[in-house]
Amino acid sequence: MKASRIISTVCAMGLSAACIMGVAGCSSNNQNSGSGAVAATINGTEIYEDTVTDYIQSVREQQGLTDEDSWGNYLAQMGTDPAGVREQIINTYVTRELINSGAEEKGITVDSSEVDSYVDKMKSNYDSDEKWQSALEQAGMTEDEYRSEIELQLKAKELYNTFTSSEEPSNDDMLQYAQMYASAYDGAKRSSHILFDSDDEATAQDVLNKINSGELDFAEAAKQYSKDTGSKDAGGDVGWDKTSSFVQEYTDALSGLEKDQVSGLVTSSYGIHIIKCTDVYNAPKEKADDGTETVKITSLDQIPSEWQETIKESLQSQGQTTNYQNWLKEKKESSDLKINDMPSGLPYDVDMSKYQTEDSNSTDNADTNVSAADSTDGDASANTDGSADASASTDGSADNSASAADADGKSSAN
Repeated sequence: MKASRIISTVCAMGLSAACIMGVAGCSSNNQNSGSGAVAATINGTEIYEDTVTDYIQSVREQQGLTDEDSWGNYLAQMGTDPAGVREQIINTYVTRELINSGAEEKGITVDSSEVDSYVDKMKSNYDSDEKWQSALEQAGMTEDEYRSEIELQLKAKELYNTFTSSEEPSNDDMLQYAQMYASAYDGAKRSSHILFDSDDEATAQDVLNKINSGELDFAEAAKQYSKDTGSKDAGGDVGWDKTSSFVQEYTDALSGLEKDQVSGLVTSSYGIHIIKCTDVYNAPKEKADDGTETVKITSLDQIPSEWQETIKESLQSQGQTTNYQNWLKEKKESSDLKINDMPSGLPYDVDMSKYQTEDSNSTDNADTNVSAADSTDGDASANTDGSADASASTDGSADNSASAADADGKSSAN
């Protein structure tokens, strides 16, 4: 694990032990708390040494690394040293300044009412204002600082969205992804279902009998009887099992069905299901001289159309991330950035010669360019929904995957 993982691990913690964000340093404003020493300057904005130190000390506290030996051994295992961690934190605050200036240049503003809605949603997780204030205190921040963090994340998200990519993915790139999809999803089953209330077994059995006798078409029965409002109008279709997550009872029943077969009554926490396997995907394969088979995709029409669209969206999203990364890199390179030498006597500084391991090569292995907090990777979510898993990253990229636990038999849908 590299140096940057120290930061990304902590910043991804979200609400843990009543902390609002992963650590106070992930969300605190860059304020001087004492010494006045400046760690770095970016376009005239000073990043104080105390700010960096507070961040790192928060990391240590969150990880239970408050004594020198545990901290030194941890850094050695990560393949870094105190100077590498300091540089990583400085880069975090540099990125935040670049996001703020970039948002200003593009005219991106956040309405206070939007910030209020996120803060209020987070507050609703606490029984009283006293508990909310206690959580803020434990996170080492005030409500105003928390609001500032939400505002920054909203700006980051909007800034990231300005780097959309309209370029059509190449056929070669599409085929490369199609090969991965086909390999991963070989044997996938598509299904439809009809959902009944758990106390309506009589109706469910009557509908099943009519389907089996041919008196009632499955899709029409779904439209007429199903309680799953998300799938009934599509004839009960809930997609492919390999790209969705179903409750175990549903998965077990579907696994025993071949194409066009209909299950018996299947009971789950959602109610009573009648399940039909509507398709089975068998990837085209190439047989080697030794008899082994490997998946071979030569045309996009060899995978389902839904997967083709997902591949296209993924590649375009990669293009957006690349555009954002390039902008951030250029912005940083053209900025007036000065990082001062690390002063002696910092509380997180240790003599790393005592903690080298066979797997560590000190800073030679340290990747100080990429982390959730540094935000040049574009793949960390910038959640601002006030939920318990909101991360403290400011990379501007949004995790747009949707999950739901509704009455369609799925525990979540990707």
